[in-house]
Amino acid sequence: MSDKAIIPAPAEIVPAAVTPVEAGAFGSFASGVSLTIATRLLMLVGTVGSSVIVGRWLGPEGLGSLAVLNTTILLALSIGSLGLTSANTYFIAKDRRTLAPVWANAIVFALFVGTLVAVVVVMLAKLKPVLFGDVSADLISIAALSIPFQFLLALGLNVLLAMDRIRQLNFMDAMAPALALINAVVVLLILHSRLKMLVSFNTAATVALSAVMLWVIARLIARQKERMPFRPNGKLFKSAITYGLRFCIPLMAAILIFRVDLLIVNHFRSAAEAGVYAVASQVANLLTMLPGVIAMLLFPRIAFKQDPSGEFAVQVTRHVSFLMLIMCVAVAALSFVLPLVYGARFADATIQLLILLPGVCLIGVESVLVQHFTGTGLPVAIPVFWLITLTVSVGLNLALVPMFGARGAALTSTLSYSLIFLFVAVYFCMKTGRRPLEIFLLRGRELRHLLAQVGLASPATCSANAHE
Repeated sequence: MSDKAIIPAPAEIVPAAVTPVEAGAFGSFASGVSLTIATRLLMLVGTVGSSVIVGRWLGPEGLGSLAVLNTTILLALSIGSLGLTSANTYFIAKDRRTLAPVWANAIVFALFVGTLVAVVVVMLAKLKPVLFGDVSADLISIAALSIPFQFLLALGLNVLLAMDRIRQLNFMDAMAPALALINAVVVLLILHSRLKMLVSFNTAATVALSAVMLWVIARLIARQKERMPFRPNGKLFKSAITYGLRFCIPLMAAILIFRVDLLIVNHFRSAAEAGVYAVASQVANLLTMLPGVIAMLLFPRIAFKQDPSGEFAVQVTRHVSFLMLIMCVAVAALSFVLPLVYGARFADATIQLLILLPGVCLIGVESVLVQHFTGTGLPVAIPVFWLITLTVSVGLNLALVPMFGARGAALTSTLSYSLIFLFVAVYFCMKTGRRPLEIFLLRGRELRHLLAQVGLASPATCSANAHE
C-alpha cells in the first residue's frame, strides 16, 4: 500500500540538511511496514523450521532444553538492557549527529553489562540448577557466552531503526533465525551431532553477526559530515539511562501481562489446559505483529518530529484501528478451525480465542497510539499506568483462574488490555485536546484510499472525493 494514499507523513518531516544520513530524513512509512512484516513472516518460517528439525532429531527433551536456553537469553536481554535499546532510538532520531557517541556508549554498555549478566546467568546455573530444570550448566555457559554479543545486536538494531535504515535492519534481524535454521541442518542432519554442538554453532553465529553489525554502523558514521566525536559521552549516557529506566517499566509489565497468565493456568489447573490456552494465545499474539511493526517504525518518526498535537500518530492510529477490527473479525469467523487443526482436545481454544480477541484489538491500537508519548519523552504517567494494569492483571488471574481455568485467564487478559488502552486513550485526549472519534474512526476519504489499494474502490473515485 502507498503511504501517500493511506498514511501520509507530514511534509515538514524532512528538514533542509546536509545529507539524509544526518538530516533525519525518513523513507516511505508504508513500504517500511510492508518490508518488515514480510521479513517477520520469513523469520517465523526460520524459527519454526529449526524447531521442527530439533524436535524430530533431538526429541522433546532437546527442543525443551533449547527453548529454556533461548528464553534465558531473552529474559537476560530484557532485564539487563535497562531500556537502553529504545532510549538510543529516541535520542538518535531526535538528533542524528549523536549517532557516534550514542553508539560508542552502546558498545561499552553491551560489553560491560552483557558480560556481567552472562556471569550472573552462569552463577545461577551452578548455584541454583533447579531454575533451569534438566538443562546442564555446560550448555547454559556456552549460551551465556553470546549474551554480550546479543546486547550489541539488539542495541545495533535500534540504532538502524533510528537512522531509518529499514533494509539493513530487516536483513540483520532476519539473519539470526536464518542462521539458526542453517545451524540445525548442518549440525543435526549433516554432522549428526548433538545439542551441545548446536548451541556452540548458534553462539558463534551471534558473535559473527555482531561483527557485521559493527561494520554496518561504522559505515553509517563514516558517511556523516556533521557529527559528534565517536567516543563515550557521559552526559548522553545519563540521559539515555534515565529515559530507558522509565521505558523499562512498561516493557517488563507488558511481558509479565502477556506471559504470567499461562503460568498461572499451569499452576492452578493442569499442563493440558495450559497447552490449550497456549494455542489460543499464540493465535491472538500473531494479530499483534502488524501493530507492533507499525509502532516500531512510528517511534523514531515521532521522536524526530516532536509534535505535541500528535497529528501523525493520530493518522496512523485511525488506520490501525480499522485494520485490527477487520483482522479480529476475520479470525473470530475462522476460530472454529482450531480443533480441526490441533484435535478435538483443543476445542475450548476456540472459546478462549473469542474471549481474547476484543482485548487483542484494543492492545494493538494502544501500542501504536502510545508511541506519541514514548517519542516525546515518555511521561511518568505511562509507566504508572502499566504498573496499575499489571497489578490488576495478576489479581484477576489469581481470582478467576482457579474457578474458571483458561477462560478466566482469557477474560483477565481482555480486561487488562482494555484497561491500559483506556488509560492511554484518555491521557492522550487530555494532553492533545482531541476527541475519541477523531483518533480511532477512519475518515471517508481514508477508507476509500485504503479500499483502492486492495482493488475494492476506484482511484478516480478517491480523487473525486478528495475535498472531503
